[in-house]
Amino acid sequence: VVSSRNSAYEVGELVTAYAGWQDYALSDGGDLMKIDPRVKPSSYALGVLGMPGLTAYVGLLDIGEPKAGETVALAAATGAVGSVVGQIAKLKGCRVVGIAGAPEKCKYAVEVLGYDACISHYDDDLAQQLAAACPDGIDVYFENVGGSSWEAAMPLLNNFARVPVCGLIAHYNQTELPPGPDRMSQLQGLILRRSLRMQGFIVSNYRHRFPDFVRDMSGWLAEGKVTYREDVVNGLENAPQAFLGLFSGANFGKLVVKVS
Repeated sequence: VVSSRNSAYEVGELVTAYAGWQDYALSDGGDLMKIDPRVKPSSYALGVLGMPGLTAYVGLLDIGEPKAGETVALAAATGAVGSVVGQIAKLKGCRVVGIAGAPEKCKYAVEVLGYDACISHYDDDLAQQLAAACPDGIDVYFENVGGSSWEAAMPLLNNFARVPVCGLIAHYNQTELPPGPDRMSQLQGLILRRSLRMQGFIVSNYRHRFPDFVRDMSGWLAEGKVTYREDVVNGLENAPQAFLGLFSGANFGKLVVKVS
């Protein structure tokens, strides 16, 4: 905050805001959230202790409801949301199988994040590898990508599996339906026969969970039970190219643009 006529906010306080890519923004305070000065680095308020972290927390725990011994699978396994989903699932005693892009991301998922296995979605035999990594099927599939990863996971869903749906980044820029057969009837059949539960969610509907999330996540970070990686781009002028990189997986970890 560089100037304030709102008694709730003082000059010098750090806040998050839904503003544009700009040096300054004007707000009445309604869309602001203060950053605890104890959060270091402060950019964690944009990631593991902010919206992406809360998305992972409520999507997995409130909708996915993982139980010890179950298999949790997810794509974008090293991203801002996925990396947190996988680590929380491990804390809950689950087997975790990730899908990522480059080989170094899969290596990071296993060696640093603690996943049991990670598969590259660039491999032609993705479906076969995923099936081999999930011999007991999938109990929770955290959906944030869509595309070939979902196609590979869908047949492996167990009876009563849960599918939290928080994003479909593989489809955001499509201007027409993807090639191939329409599998909607197959999905509906699986939902019926296997008693699947798919639920989309918007994280802003879970603001009431933020205190619980901050308490738990702050503790896990302090205890070294959760690790987090940022991909920092310097300069507002580089923001557009950095943003486009999200759609090709160019970033490694939570993408943050440092304006100045």
